[in-house]
Amino acid sequence: MTEFKKELLGAMEEVGVNIDDTAADRFCIYYDMLIERNKVMNLTALTEPRDVALKHFADSLTLLKYCDIPEGASVIDVGTGAGFPGLALKTARPDIKLTLLDCLNKRLDFLNELCEALGFSDVITIHSRAEDAARDELRDSFDFAVSRAVASLNTLCEYCLPYVKAGGGFLAMKGRGAEEELKAAEKAIAVLSGEVKAKHSFELAEAGEREIIEIVKTAPTPAQYPRKSKAIKNKPL
Repeated sequence: MTEFKKELLGAMEEVGVNIDDTAADRFCIYYDMLIERNKVMNLTALTEPRDVALKHFADSLTLLKYCDIPEGASVIDVGTGAGFPGLALKTARPDIKLTLLDCLNKRLDFLNELCEALGFSDVITIHSRAEDAARDELRDSFDFAVSRAVASLNTLCEYCLPYVKAGGGFLAMKGRGAEEELKAAEKAIAVLSGEVKAKHSFELAEAGEREIIEIVKTAPTPAQYPRKSKAIKNKPL
């Protein structure tokens, strides 16, 4: 067993998530390709086996522990970066119908190569800004939007909730300060036809506080949202 696989299985046990042998082997491929490509482009500041296994892969899969994502659910990862949490979810749950959205094409080139290596021919990648793609056929069409982005929650809601169909959910992965962010996002959540369903708080070893905020979409997004990026940043809801 490789060093990374040992770290991976240990990290999954720590967070209370089970993965099968096929998923474990795919995560090893993911790790190897991530580290190799990271030598020539900025994908992650974390490169040590323990760090990637725990703070990227296991952290992403806490969504499966705390949230009910039904078999065959459609999921869009908004601002996916190196594929966290979306492609990590797909690696553990191949039944998920995954779309990865990012504004940087070279990241998507990497993810396309990675999906081919992992044997996922059904993953859709989209090169677009989040506020632009949410105005086409992707609008109000996914069971879930997920994001592990560093933007504030009120901003993330405007970027992500427009993708979710009524009855679906936005799963926001946040760290320290999530409670304050949630209070500041109350107006945005209401305006964007959302409602907080649950908050899941836990500690991730060596990484500190984590919180998953589940926001259910109660109706279609009002037509004026999302606004242009400048308006979202300068006048957050």
